[in-house]
Amino acid sequence: MVKRTGYADLALHVGTVPRWLADRMMQLGMQIVEQLLIEYGKKEVLRRLSDPLWFQSLGSVLGMDWHSSGITTSVMHALKRGINPRAREFGLCICGGRGKYSRKTPEELLYLGEATGLDGDALVRSSKLCAKVDGTAVQDGFQLYQHNFILSDEGDWAVVQQGMNTNAKTARRYHWCSESLKSFVEEPHTGVTGENKGRLLNLTDSDASPTRSSILSISHEQPDRIIKEVPKIVNAGEIQLELFPADNKPDSHYDSHYSHYIEENSRNLTMPARHHLAAEDVDLKRLGAVLATAYEAQNADFEGLLLTPGLGPRTLQSLTLVSEMIYGTPSRFRDPARFSFAHGGKDGHPFPVPTRIYDESIRILGDAVERSKMGYKDKSDCLHRLYKTALEIESNCSPEADFDKTIEHEKAHSAEWGGRTVEGFKASLISKT
Repeated sequence: MVKRTGYADLALHVGTVPRWLADRMMQLGMQIVEQLLIEYGKKEVLRRLSDPLWFQSLGSVLGMDWHSSGITTSVMHALKRGINPRAREFGLCICGGRGKYSRKTPEELLYLGEATGLDGDALVRSSKLCAKVDGTAVQDGFQLYQHNFILSDEGDWAVVQQGMNTNAKTARRYHWCSESLKSFVEEPHTGVTGENKGRLLNLTDSDASPTRSSILSISHEQPDRIIKEVPKIVNAGEIQLELFPADNKPDSHYDSHYSHYIEENSRNLTMPARHHLAAEDVDLKRLGAVLATAYEAQNADFEGLLLTPGLGPRTLQSLTLVSEMIYGTPSRFRDPARFSFAHGGKDGHPFPVPTRIYDESIRILGDAVERSKMGYKDKSDCLHRLYKTALEIESNCSPEADFDKTIEHEKAHSAEWGGRTVEGFKASLISKT
């Protein structure tokens, strides 16, 4: 795992997740994690949670608003509700949360240390250092208000925490993973998601090592000597401390497939503030492959594939995207908005949450997980083949989705599929503008 995977713009949203969605998010999120545990193990779950793009994609597939800061709080709360009651079985536990719950993290970690034999004091130190680095050493204008520490019974951990900039009405999410952590003070992050505000003071950058050493040396000097030097610094208008080396290369390039900027060789992502989803937010070729897998193949073939009598193409569309969350490689998550075509969004963008389809996804994935635990891999293998089928269609047929017609189709069938938003069941006629 590359330690610094990037950033994403997250619009600051207010409001709460309705219970009808929160419970479904808990169930499907827990099932995705459980299938990852069966297929790859605990370390892989922590790696994925420390990937900003996979995390954003997970929030989208769970029916949260595809671009908002609320994904962080709602996803972590859903996972905590689902995973912690089964902590001994999973070998994973989620500590902390938002606001006052974040401050309970040390207490929770000490309890887990006693229960597992892990060094609780060391875990508390790691938790506090993660928060201190992102709140103090990286001075980017965001005040931390959420901190989640995900711990395995083997001592590995990941941190997902988020800060708020009330003036800019934006949020920034920070990701950590113990597997790749070599230092708390030099390039510690697996990822940072938030709005790009240009250059900022980042004392954790590898090029800031001389600056950190200078600060440490200054802290050992007599105060009187430092005070005498301050006027010289203030009056030297042309003197500037260079924290970063000169670099004439552009910071980013514009990817014509999406409306956001993607930095070269990174996991960086910039989310727009608008609510509606646009065609440029999605890789239409990949979306086209999902739709073709679900709608253009013979339904009977997929009934046999998933061993589920009566399975319809709309449920296959959702399951194809869910299977990608489990089996997809990192390159598959560079357009997280595409995953909102699994179960829509609670505010009606790109379309209302199809609750009946959502429930079918939970039922089918849950059945696959339970059979896998008993040694029967038939359904989980079928989900893997479903993902492989979409890849083959994408590679060999080069389909491209008609974005507007896809949205129209979803909204036209919204009532049939139990379409629902925070405003109720009448949201099937919501305009995309």
